[in-house]
Amino acid sequence: MNTSPTDNPVLSGPVWPTFFRYALPSVAGLLALTTANIVDGLFIGNFAGAEALAALNLLIPYFTLLFGLALMLAIGGTVMAGKFLGQQQPDQAATLFSQCLLATVALGLVAAVLSLSLEEPLFRALGADPELFPLMQSYFRIITWGLVIQISGVVLYYFVRVDGYPGLATLALAVGAGTNIVLDMVLVAGFDLGLSGAAIATAVAAVLQLLVLMNYFRGDHRLRLSLPRQGWGRLGRAAYNGVSEWINEASVGVVMLLINWLLMRQHGVDGVAAFTVVNYLIFLSLMVFYGIADAMNVLVSHNLGAGQADRIRRFMISGATTIGGLSVLLLLALWLFADGLITLFLAPSDVHAGNLATDFLAVLWPLFVVNGFNVLVSVYLTAMHQPLPSAAIALSRSLVLPAALLLVLGWWLPQWPLLLALPLAEWLTFVLALACLARFRPSRVIAADRPLTTAAGSA
Repeated sequence: MNTSPTDNPVLSGPVWPTFFRYALPSVAGLLALTTANIVDGLFIGNFAGAEALAALNLLIPYFTLLFGLALMLAIGGTVMAGKFLGQQQPDQAATLFSQCLLATVALGLVAAVLSLSLEEPLFRALGADPELFPLMQSYFRIITWGLVIQISGVVLYYFVRVDGYPGLATLALAVGAGTNIVLDMVLVAGFDLGLSGAAIATAVAAVLQLLVLMNYFRGDHRLRLSLPRQGWGRLGRAAYNGVSEWINEASVGVVMLLINWLLMRQHGVDGVAAFTVVNYLIFLSLMVFYGIADAMNVLVSHNLGAGQADRIRRFMISGATTIGGLSVLLLLALWLFADGLITLFLAPSDVHAGNLATDFLAVLWPLFVVNGFNVLVSVYLTAMHQPLPSAAIALSRSLVLPAALLLVLGWWLPQWPLLLALPLAEWLTFVLALACLARFRPSRVIAADRPLTTAAGSA
């Protein structure tokens, strides 16, 4: 199905309604996903205890590494596919879709086999004490296979959205999240299965989510699944373009690993459990901002292909304005309800962990002011096919600056709060993001991308 530019609301529809058409389902879907993860934490913290919550947090660096690779293919691929669709080349977009999905399935299977065969060395590398191994195993041995389904669903989710079906993509996330929450109630709270029950709930939810997404193939769609025999070099270019997304996820994992090591050294298991609670709140804010930024992948990439610089600029203003307003609301919610939110995740007996979580949040709140804008600019640069500056922002906010500042505060300035490193990293990255946004504004990128067209127009 070929769609002319005049029939495509991304290219010709009113800016704010079109922005909300893509942003609201994306935010709703990611909020549903976030809610499921937060509910996991609520049930685990209250019914399995702070040690189980810490065991789950220690596994996060491995999960973020794997999800980062899937997102690299999903976002890098959909940005390239969006440009193909904007240029009226649906066959090229469909081939790239098949390559990204097949590569992700293969990646998940290889990771599952390797991680299970190296289970205990992996746990040690993640900073876990041997007494936590049984708790980690009860979750890891189930979720490892569920991750194959999850990361495949991530790729399908992004491609379904880029072909103009954000409602179906959001429905899939909502079904998965709802299933996860219900099964948490039954398996973790009802049958007291602890981390094993949480892993089963997540895996079953991933299967149902994928089944909903597969309804895309029943309709009139431009992306068809096939087994491409050539053109696999394009997959490498898509991965390169999405490298900032891998950096974002992998860097979060590395920084989480470093934080876990330092917190275990300073505060023990209670410190890791306390940061897990606070990290759920950070995760919630980022999912809201990523929902808006993900809409930009579609809106910007299509208009880049069509050469519409002013329209890209107007969509970016819409995204930045919305993120600014949401940041204010999130800060108000944290200031008013922080203590109540923290107590939701911990049993009444975990008093020390709760007090530490309150102390951590008092240090971390400034990052919520600018982290959404940093995410938006990084995704914008990816959508504009500027992977290096996008990667520079991603690397600065999620790895280089946090890791360097954590080491300084953890070893050389122990009198300073350790977690101050995270808001400092976001604010320093904010300066870099402003510079990159000025340097790679839409009109300049499009002029550089189409020199022959510009010359012909001048003639």
